[in-house]
Amino acid sequence: MIEARGLSKRYGEVVAASDVSFTVSAGEVVGLLGPNGAGKTTVLRMLAGVLTPTSGEVRVAGHGTEGEAFQLKRALGFLTGDTALYQRLTPREVLRYFGRLHDIPEAALAPRIEALVARFRLSDFADRQCGKLSAGQKQRANIARAFVHDPPALILDEPTTALDVVTGRFLLQAFREARAAGKSILLSTHVLGDAEALCDRVVLLHRGRVLDQGTIPEVCARAGARTLTDAFLARVGDEVAA
Repeated sequence: MIEARGLSKRYGEVVAASDVSFTVSAGEVVGLLGPNGAGKTTVLRMLAGVLTPTSGEVRVAGHGTEGEAFQLKRALGFLTGDTALYQRLTPREVLRYFGRLHDIPEAALAPRIEALVARFRLSDFADRQCGKLSAGQKQRANIARAFVHDPPALILDEPTTALDVVTGRFLLQAFREARAAGKSILLSTHVLGDAEALCDRVVLLHRGRVLDQGTIPEVCARAGARTLTDAFLARVGDEVAA
């Protein structure tokens, strides 16, 4: 459902991503893990059609970026750290605006918005201007925006940023429900506990290259580690030492 095939991105002499390949199947959550500067956001933006790869190919729900960019974006819900909400709109108005952009019929849009308001617990601030919301409230509204058109694939960059433990827990449950509904979910996170709790597989990225990928037990076994955190530190530590 989400495919990265040999993705590379160069900025002059700087290599932000090099030959990155992995897949996310329907009904699967894959975690893209790496330290700051590893190239995670670059890879996610290439997959979302925001950045053009220097080389390689992207496929989302069967659509590529060459000649099918519009169809690719319609099939994708994308959350990234610099996605800004319209400050003068309320979360409910933001959802209505993006629902209309995705051509959701008006008769279906209103109940869809109310379902998202309930699902992501926006009720207390759904009619407050986004410019007056806390960072955590904005994040929840942004996640709801990514879900508004019920896409088959989701790319979520640090979705639990700025959220408290309780909110983060119910969001993980919402992602599990999306996986059970057959959606492909690719997420990046610095919270390795979230990855262990949610991800079917992980991809370890460092310096723009894939160090390892597989199920968490597979990755741990290859690193000779008991936990994902230890495996991550072992692989990144080896790479830094090299």
